Amino acid sequence: METLILTDRIREKHDGALGGRMDIKVLLRLLSCSMTIEKRLRRRFIEQFDTTLPRFDVLAALERHHEGITMGELSRSLLVSNGNVTALVRQLEADGYVSSQPAPEDRRRYIVALTPQGRAHFEELAAAHHGWIAAMFDHVPDAQMAELYDLLAVLKQSLGAEGEDNE
Repeated sequence: METLILTDRIREKHDGALGGRMDIKVLLRLLSCSMTIEKRLRRRFIEQFDTTLPRFDVLAALERHHEGITMGELSRSLLVSNGNVTALVRQLEADGYVSSQPAPEDRRRYIVALTPQGRAHFEELAAAHHGWIAAMFDHVPDAQMAELYDLLAVLKQSLGAEGEDNE
């Protein structure tokens, strides 16, 4: 009941400014939530591990590919440029978290993989990350979380139906 009252108050506050533009309200709410979550994650990675969210993202992508992946595949999976990935991989390699070897079939390409030290570091970061996410969503009841997930799936499908990139 308390959640409904709070939701009604928030809706009333924004109705005047945006009128009946529910699409704009939803977009702004999604962006606000996304930015808040990302900001908290960035701050916590720096404060607790002296690392960055992009470094965590690279380690997470490599964790999903135990055999390693090319730099190009890594940049595509992270939706960033090759230059951004190269700089991050060089830093992680200097720290001993990743290895980079020429691809056997094409020595111009490099295969990047987690080292055992990198895998252990990622596991520590991932455990903290999971805890932070759980804490951020802790006040959202399970039923509403499931409903939100389903509604976002509808939005994602709708965006895909427009024929543009699903990035």
